[in-house]
Amino acid sequence: MYRLFIPNEYKHKVTDITPQMLKKRGVKGIITDLDNTLIEWDRPGATPALAEWFKSMQDAGIRVVVVSNNNEDRVRTFAVPLGIPFIHRARKPLGGAYKRALAMLGVPKHEAVMIGDQMLTDVFGGNLKGLHTILVIPVAESDGFVTRFNRLVERRIMKRLKRKGHVTWEDNYE
Repeated sequence: MYRLFIPNEYKHKVTDITPQMLKKRGVKGIITDLDNTLIEWDRPGATPALAEWFKSMQDAGIRVVVVSNNNEDRVRTFAVPLGIPFIHRARKPLGGAYKRALAMLGVPKHEAVMIGDQMLTDVFGGNLKGLHTILVIPVAESDGFVTRFNRLVERRIMKRLKRKGHVTWEDNYE
């Protein structure tokens, strides 16, 4: 059961993920979380560096869809100015949003990755769906109410994984 919480890869931040790295793996589509993965949960729009990251993916022919548990206004405010399709109120880790995202991307799951900052929603849900998962450090020190609870649970899971020797990157995640 705990193995479903272990990402396939770990990166410090989303911009550490390059088109070249993804192309090498045969990736043609990215499913990404929004809050604290791409931007702080309380920041409305993309930073210039993040906008450039999206452009680099587009230029490389890699499609992106934002999948968020947040409400439509929040996700739309971020995604529409960038021209990025999105799914709001995704109910991650349940699989329906992942299936819809793959259809929006037009790629099979072996040609997609799931990027997120939470083990309980992003990694667990992506792993359940059979996606390649990439965990990033949250971009903000603070979280919304529900996410604060998730982080408490994640710390317990992380300690158990560490004790069992399943985690080699935990120092970077705390």
